Amino acid sequence: MSPAILFLAFIIAQRLSELVIAKRNTARLMADGATEIGAAHYPAMVTMHAAWIAALVVFGWQNPVSIPWLVVFVALQGLRLWILATLGSRWTTRIILTDTPLVTTGPFRYLRHPNYTLVVAEIIVAPMVLGLVWVAVVWTALNAAMLYVRISAENAGLAPQRD
Repeated sequence: MSPAILFLAFIIAQRLSELVIAKRNTARLMADGATEIGAAHYPAMVTMHAAWIAALVVFGWQNPVSIPWLVVFVALQGLRLWILATLGSRWTTRIILTDTPLVTTGPFRYLRHPNYTLVVAEIIVAPMVLGLVWVAVVWTALNAAMLYVRISAENAGLAPQRD
């Protein structure tokens, strides 16, 4: 199997496993009385990410893998693990508000939205692993628009906890 196909299989498996984890965590949080905000934009966000993966697969499956960009991608996975470990059962792909205090440890000590920072980096780096500069550019612009909507909704929902 080619390195590009292995890389793409990893991304697909990772994203699918994250959806399973997120669904489980979301159900648990909601059962404990949490509320969701920003649900209206969630389908557009999922579609955007699915289209990004589809573009990687369609246009990158036969491309050579850039080792320097792959090293950056692997390093980003360390940040992903740090975020997931810090949030634990509170990590989800949706904006879920609970009555518990905001997390201020781990990467949240340094960044207000470390998961979004990670996603921005991955949307750039993963296509670069496969030499798909245009995919990095197009989806960075789409993601910027999505994050404007998403972070605005999240910040508005979290404002009372930050006061």
